[in-house]
Amino acid sequence: MFETVLGALTMGFLQTLKLFAVTLIGAIPLGLVVSFGSMSRFTPLRWLTRTVVWVIRGTPLMLQLLIIFFIPGQWMGSSPWPSGESGRFLAAAIAFIINYACYFSEIYRGGIQSVPVGQQEAGLVLGMTKRQIFFKVTLLQMIKRIVPPMSNEIITLVKDTSIARIISLQEVIWAGYAFLKGSHGYSGLTWPLFFTGVYYLVFNGGLTLLFGWVEKKLDYFK
Repeated sequence: MFETVLGALTMGFLQTLKLFAVTLIGAIPLGLVVSFGSMSRFTPLRWLTRTVVWVIRGTPLMLQLLIIFFIPGQWMGSSPWPSGESGRFLAAAIAFIINYACYFSEIYRGGIQSVPVGQQEAGLVLGMTKRQIFFKVTLLQMIKRIVPPMSNEIITLVKDTSIARIISLQEVIWAGYAFLKGSHGYSGLTWPLFFTGVYYLVFNGGLTLLFGWVEKKLDYFK
């Protein structure tokens, strides 16, 4: 029994890790692009971007996931998502990337705007281009400032992946809950559901240590 449960939970957690990794790969660069839009001097673009960020941050991720997965099919007559697990994963990944890109964008914006303007002016005096100033002056200091809030959001992302079970994506909690409903010939088992917490605790513990190490490495910016 234990081997069956462990195997199912491990497979579910691999799906959780896959969704986590894809979300980070998409949301980290997209969030930076969105932050540029939020700080744009072109007023229509700035207000459009900030409105989108406001809507995404102000509504539940679960609702966004349901809308992205079900509404296109309702409007177009047939679902645009591939059938089966791959379609559910693709819809979940898009919803998570959009959601976390908006959260990351606000962290980026705060980090960029916290760098003293005088340093950018000094770079201009030294003959540096705006591109050089951003990558060699602003960006490095921004990274130091955003590590703590980014680490919190990333750890939250690990736990938020469980929301994907609302569209039957077979992540780790879905796998644990299946044994309560009668999966793999077992019914009424509650301990696998609680055991899923161990996966989250171990992975988040590793992330906490990693981000602590990164913060120490960036102490030279003080």
